[in-house]
Amino acid sequence: MQTMPALFLGHGSPTNALEDNHYTQAWRRFGAALPRPRVLLVVSAHWFIGATAVTAMARPRTIHDFYGFPPELFAFDYPAPGLPELAEEVAEVAKPHWVGADRDQWGLDHGTWSVLTHLFPEADVPVVQLSINASKPLDYHLDLAAKLDPLRRRGVMIVASGNVVHNLRRVQWDRPDTGADWARRFDDAVAGQMADSPADILKSVEHPDFAMAVPTPDHFIPLLYIAGLAAASGADARALLRGYSMGALSMTCYGIWPDFQPQEAS
Repeated sequence: MQTMPALFLGHGSPTNALEDNHYTQAWRRFGAALPRPRVLLVVSAHWFIGATAVTAMARPRTIHDFYGFPPELFAFDYPAPGLPELAEEVAEVAKPHWVGADRDQWGLDHGTWSVLTHLFPEADVPVVQLSINASKPLDYHLDLAAKLDPLRRRGVMIVASGNVVHNLRRVQWDRPDTGADWARRFDDAVAGQMADSPADILKSVEHPDFAMAVPTPDHFIPLLYIAGLAAASGADARALLRGYSMGALSMTCYGIWPDFQPQEAS
C-alpha cells in the first residue's frame, strides 16, 4: 500500500471553514492532489486534555468549541464518519504509551473540521482525532509521533492542525495578512529547523522569540507530530505554504509529501 503523506496545517481562525482566501485555496489544492486515505488521524490543538486518547465513535459530532462568531459557523456541520477500529491500531503501535478510546465524549473540533472541509469537502473519508496530552513533556509527543509512523503504510493519513506562532493577546486586527517581526523571526527559525533536522525541532524552544510566539503549547505541539514522523521515516518536512495572519499567527503549513510542489511564500 502507498505510504500516505502527513501534513501540518496552520489553521488560523475557525472562520476559515467558510472563507475563500489564500490559505483555504491552498488547502483545496492540497486536497485535490492528495491520495485518498483509508482514514484520517488528526492531531488538533483544540483537544488538549490530561490524557492520550483517540475518538472511537462511528459518527463523531461536529463540535463548535468557540464563542463570538457568526451564526453560520455554529450551524456548520462536517458529517464525516469515524472508524472505531482505528483506536485499537493506534493503541497497539503506540506501546508502551497508553492510548485510551473515547467512545462518547469528544468528536471533531474546529481545528479539525475547519481545514478538512477544504481538504476533503465531501466529508466522505473517516476521521479519528488523537488528543494532545497536556500533562506530558514536549519530547513525549515526538516519541509518540515516531511510533505512529507505521500507520502511514496502512492507509492512515496523519494531519496535525495548529499554528507555529499563536499569540492571541498580540493580535492586530488591522494587519490581516502580515506577521510582526518577532513572529516572522520565530517562524523562519522553525522552517529552517524543519528543513535541516526535524528531529531537533525542540531546539526552537531556545529561540529568543519562543515565549512570545508560543505563550501556550497547545497550538505548537501539533507541529511536533510532523517533525517526529519525519525523523522516524528519514523524510523531509518541507514548508508547503508560508504566511501570517493578524500579526500574531503563522499560517505556515508543512508536509511529508515528496511529490508535491510547495506554494510561494506570502
